Amino acid sequence: MRVDQHPVLGNMGQREKITFVFEGQQFTAYKGDTIASALLASGVRTLRRHEDRGTPKGIYCNIGHCFECRVRVNGQNSVRACLTPVENNMIVESNVSHTTTSRGGGKV
Repeated sequence: MRVDQHPVLGNMGQREKITFVFEGQQFTAYKGDTIASALLASGVRTLRRHEDRGTPKGIYCNIGHCFECRVRVNGQNSVRACLTPVENNMIVESNVSHTTTSRGGGKV
């Protein structure tokens, strides 16, 4: 869901559209959107899975405090989707790397 007409900001649909990829699927965003807001507007709720339990994680605080929205962007790990502006042709992936020790709850 996206607000297209805003009483203060005006017609949001007139902003420049860009495309990016999340988990191999192409999405459209508006220039100035964060990765998190663009995915949320496209119906994506799960950004990654918990490292040990595998439970879904998504947007929680949306102000950069909790780190629940971290993703991999253009090969860089632990990027907070709620703070990072989406860019044209950006590649975004779930930031999951299950090592044997993390899955088993062991020490690294």
